[in-house]
Amino acid sequence: MKIPFGTLKRQYDMHKDEYENAVLESMRSGWYILGEKVSAFEEAFASYTGTNYSIGVGNGLDALIISIRALDIGIGDEVIVPANTFIASVMGVTINGATPIFVDCDKYSLIDVDKIEEKITAKTKAILPVHLYGQSCNMEKIMEIAKKNNLYVIEDCAQSHGATFKDEKTGTFGDISCFSFYPGKNLGCFGDGGAINTSDEKLYNRIKMLRNYGSEKKYHNKEVGYNSRLDEIQAAILLVKLRYLEELTIERENIAKKYLENINNENIKLPEISKNCRHVWHLFVIEVENRDKFQNYMQSKNIDTMIHYPIPPYLSEAYSYLNIKRGIYTNTEKLSERIVSLPIYNGMTNEEIFYVIESINNYK
Repeated sequence: MKIPFGTLKRQYDMHKDEYENAVLESMRSGWYILGEKVSAFEEAFASYTGTNYSIGVGNGLDALIISIRALDIGIGDEVIVPANTFIASVMGVTINGATPIFVDCDKYSLIDVDKIEEKITAKTKAILPVHLYGQSCNMEKIMEIAKKNNLYVIEDCAQSHGATFKDEKTGTFGDISCFSFYPGKNLGCFGDGGAINTSDEKLYNRIKMLRNYGSEKKYHNKEVGYNSRLDEIQAAILLVKLRYLEELTIERENIAKKYLENINNENIKLPEISKNCRHVWHLFVIEVENRDKFQNYMQSKNIDTMIHYPIPPYLSEAYSYLNIKRGIYTNTEKLSERIVSLPIYNGMTNEEIFYVIESINNYK
């Protein structure tokens, strides 16, 4: 049996006719940029998350860049970010000229809220929590810290569509939230796409302008903006998938539950889940001491695995100019050497799930 790390074809096949009809309808409309489908999706996604507004943009990184710009964060400012994250979270800060200030992760692989306040200075303008792997950060504590120190909160929700903290969806706590609709996301389109959500009308109006060349009216440019617009065809696809997102999420939860209840190997550390969170399982990430050995073993069983993420952003070549050495963020560095992501995807069969479990339980 061959188990891929992920496959999008099965999810597509579940609602194939609806996707294809939506794309054809969009194509036949003759309107391909900022039309009815984008507006309909923005309204539906804002309603789904529980925010007043949603603005479709080109991708998740653009969502971060534009959000930070909209808050007037730039050169000389600092933004607190998790040390354990995908590098795009940091790029959104540095592309705007601001400085990322890293905080180590906790036992959930998320930003350690107990270490945030010690990093706040007079230059700090915002906290950027990342709801990594599909689990929410402790947003109650983060919002308390932000309010106390008069800081913005920018939620990176690229991996947490539908995740909750104390029954409130991620993306509703901060001033702005940023989403990615990359195909492999829980709510993914068939190309690139992203969104920025907010309940602040002033921010909404500015972000709408910034995504479209800084223009509210064609050829009347108030700012130097961006060309970052969710296109009509992707919006049409997302409108279909959004209707089934809860169903797709429950399926991922059931796969994760089978892993958690049936993987039993002293060499494997399973992920921890906060009792306050609904984890939507964008990724199922375990820890193992000898990762190369484990991955080679799984490959011998025809099971694909991946690593999310092997190099912390601050140790990447791109951020060598920050001069951050190994040994400061010890939890993050330990994880980067031990983590392995197991296959988890919509359409995964019981036979496939239990073959993965059996293979892991036989690993020595």
